Amino acid sequence: MESRRGPLKSAVASNVVSPVRRCSRTACGRPAVATLTYVYADSTAVLGPLATYAEPHCYDLCHEHSERLTAPRGWEVVRLAVDSGPVLPSGDDLEALANAVREAARPPERPANGSRGREADPREVTRRGHLRVLRSPEP
Repeated sequence: MESRRGPLKSAVASNVVSPVRRCSRTACGRPAVATLTYVYADSTAVLGPLATYAEPHCYDLCHEHSERLTAPRGWEVVRLAVDSGPVLPSGDDLEALANAVREAARPPERPANGSRGREADPREVTRRGHLRVLRSPEP
């Protein structure tokens, strides 16, 4: 692509965008580990774990910048516990996922009396997939 001043250069070297959120500080490319939010009504700066989603009025900070954070004079800094290590799934998470997969693969249970619970229709004789065979209405 060209403009009047010459060929346009892309600011991004490749078409691949990194899924890792980076520090919001200028010229810092380190991965973010904490999110900074200002509560103007309380004159408070809150530094906590990295937010799930990038918000427009919050700042993501790397470990170094989150450690060196200072607030304006008269403001309070509230530091919530920040875990800078990588988040790994726990055994409980993996077990819950395995149980959910097993449950989804299990065929639906049928009541012992042959009825089908809430969907039971007294006229239903049998089923084949999504099709039902119904008794004729009695005259």
